[in-house]
Amino acid sequence: MEENFVPISALQHMQYCPRQCALIHLERQWADNVLTAEGRLLHSTVDDGHRATRSEVTIWRSVPMSSKGLGVFGVADVVEMREGGGPYPIEYKRGRPKAHRADEVQLCAQAICLEEMLATEVVKGSLFYGQTQRRQTVEFDEELRALTRSVAKSTRELLMQSDLPPPTYERRKCMHCSLVDVCRPRLSRVRDVDSWLDKAIEG
Repeated sequence: MEENFVPISALQHMQYCPRQCALIHLERQWADNVLTAEGRLLHSTVDDGHRATRSEVTIWRSVPMSSKGLGVFGVADVVEMREGGGPYPIEYKRGRPKAHRADEVQLCAQAICLEEMLATEVVKGSLFYGQTQRRQTVEFDEELRALTRSVAKSTRELLMQSDLPPPTYERRKCMHCSLVDVCRPRLSRVRDVDSWLDKAIEG
């Protein structure tokens, strides 16, 4: 793999939380919780690397891919090749659809990889959520592509340095993160108070 390429999964982590991305991909930190265990179990149903054919759809599992344009590499959970159509990437996620776009960025990066590798257009794909057992269609419009390119650039820049981004506490995100005890985001509040006190005393 070319130098300075980053994992596609790192884009999802970056869009969710830059500090989480750095902890995982710079410091090689990881911790399981119920959510990550459920996600691993869900992926075990598709990560066999085999091909299957159903009706007019050929299903490829665990598809390796990369993009020089984005500077990323990774493995797609599933790519469907439809009769008379282009490749259709599907990413499996635990839980349900989310308010943020981290999952969409990861899927869009896969689409861009497929376009570059196969010299074809990839218009849409799907996110399959384990909790709802439904696919959510994602259209790869220019807004999402621009966001994906921006996140890929930011991720490469982050992972080329050695400093961790400072912790920022966001209750909804932090309560679902398996690295919350490693990250200790609540300390950011303490540091903010200390900084305020220092300035107040100096003033």
